[in-house]
Amino acid sequence: MALLFKHALKALYPRTAHFPGIEDTGLDPFCERFFREASAIMRLGVHVAVVLFVLMPIATVYVPLPSFLLPRRLLDRHADRFATFPLYHVRSLALVLKVAAGLCWGADPAVRARLGLPPLPPDPGTWRTS
Repeated sequence: MALLFKHALKALYPRTAHFPGIEDTGLDPFCERFFREASAIMRLGVHVAVVLFVLMPIATVYVPLPSFLLPRRLLDRHADRFATFPLYHVRSLALVLKVAAGLCWGADPAVRARLGLPPLPPDPGTWRTS
């Protein structure tokens, strides 16, 4: 599931001329930490969202392939249409993926510098000890 999770996050947060993509951040350590520390309901939401993201190109770009087999142009269109899908429940699950991705992408020092924000201090991990 981690590979599909990374695939979906990379499609939703691609590299642009102005910003690094999520693949340019610490995605691998983030994924390990996310699945270890996220609540059960958040992990469930992410798993359902990833499965939908992979299987929905038939409904978004009208191609009967899983998203990981789409060419880049169609994958970009699929990611956009998935995030703006007319059914509220699908859009809500897209938001779950975007929130998870934003936790990784928005904490990256290069992204924060591009936005004119200082780097985040190291995570003290204090909440994990209680």
